[in-house]
Amino acid sequence: MTHVVRFLPLLSTALFFASTIFGGPAAAWEPTKPIEFVIPAGTGGGADQMARLISGIADKHKLSPRPLIAVNKSGGAGAEGFLEVKGKKGDAHTIIITLSNLFTTPLATGVPFNWKDLTPVARMALDQFILWVNAETPYKTAKEYITAVKERSGGGNRMKMGGTGSAQEDQIITIQLEQALGVKFTYVPFKGGGEVCVNLVGKHVDSTVNNPIECASHWKNGSVRPLAVFDTARIPVADWKGIPTAKEALGVDIHYLMLRGIFGPPDMPKDAVEWYVTFLKKVYDTPDFKKYLEDGALKPAFATGAEYVKWVEENEQLHRDLMAKGGLLKK
Repeated sequence: MTHVVRFLPLLSTALFFASTIFGGPAAAWEPTKPIEFVIPAGTGGGADQMARLISGIADKHKLSPRPLIAVNKSGGAGAEGFLEVKGKKGDAHTIIITLSNLFTTPLATGVPFNWKDLTPVARMALDQFILWVNAETPYKTAKEYITAVKERSGGGNRMKMGGTGSAQEDQIITIQLEQALGVKFTYVPFKGGGEVCVNLVGKHVDSTVNNPIECASHWKNGSVRPLAVFDTARIPVADWKGIPTAKEALGVDIHYLMLRGIFGPPDMPKDAVEWYVTFLKKVYDTPDFKKYLEDGALKPAFATGAEYVKWVEENEQLHRDLMAKGGLLKK
């Protein structure tokens, strides 16, 4: 017994020195190389702006030991980006920002991808949509514009509605407008939201249903005019407060919110997911990100874990229903 008692302190001492020499308990995971930040959309749009902002904030505030490298992979309405990340099983150094094309692209194209192929990390915000026209047009209200749309709905000279991609969020809202108001547009798809608003400024389309942030700079310089917001209430921020809801402006309750969320590849290690959740919450809490949300009229909506997954599940079904009603599901 005496030998055992004497041995225990010696064992404790040996273990202490061993842990000191070999680095102690395993350190929490953190990136060891640059993080590829995939954007399944074109440059200049809302997803592109948010991803590059997150990357810039991380660098400015030293929130990540390795840089985030934003990469646009917009082919196939984002399928290019989704399939690439799906193929990186277990990769802890790749993340992807998602719009609602997370749902619309597989539902419309049949591409072999579902959100369940990825690892949910965090929802950063929800984005709204606004009906915009060129500021040089005579339309001061949504009612005036829709009256003009109706007059041209029957012929080959229909009003052109610009939007991001085919069978995506913008076209879903356009079809909702058509069905609710008995009008017809010629829908013109573009690769990204930034390109959509540029074409409205250039008068290549008659209207768009861009996200606020995608047209904000053109609104501030007087090039475009907002007529209605597709939400249940007005945007409660600064200058945006003056824009009526679609129900106020047109008498139709059309509302739609788009995801701005982050996912990882399938089977991303749990400790890596935890690091990204903590990292993204730090980004979300910076004054820079708060200002971005306010300037772009995005809804603050940070969520992770079960809350995030539940929202994604519900919205996948919502998109299935909306797209079925609009004839956009792949047959």
